[in-house]
Amino acid sequence: MPYEFAGLTYHQFEEGQKFTSASFTVTEAHIVQFAGLAGDFNPLHVNEESAKKGMFKTRIAHGMLVVSMATGLANQLRIFEGTTFALVEQRIKYTAPVFPGDTITLEITVNKMHEFKEKRDFGKITYGCNVVKQDGTVCVDSEWDCLMLGTKPETG
Repeated sequence: MPYEFAGLTYHQFEEGQKFTSASFTVTEAHIVQFAGLAGDFNPLHVNEESAKKGMFKTRIAHGMLVVSMATGLANQLRIFEGTTFALVEQRIKYTAPVFPGDTITLEITVNKMHEFKEKRDFGKITYGCNVVKQDGTVCVDSEWDCLMLGTKPETG
């Protein structure tokens, strides 16, 4: 029996629908690895002595690291598995710092749906995607526009 993708199709989503991911703790190792991968060695992220003199008094995670982790948390929900045609845009506001040791969760809301009348095999969905820390603080407030398939693709 062939594998069936777990993702939801465009027509299975509804405006106002909400999803919450599992939680994930951001560690020192994640920050260091991301700095090496991205080439972003800003002292705010990698130099504790310099960061102590700054606004947050310690190092913080890269904003793009947190957004990258959010996309991973979204994928773990499996609602996008095999049914996302494209992530076409992300609008991101960083609203609070994420420190090593913070635990984050992704909250997704289906904000807006736009069906392409000429092609019922997909549509665009705007998702509200908030990354929330363990104390309830929203640290990333974003919207993601995705093209979603209208039917599940066949697998082999």
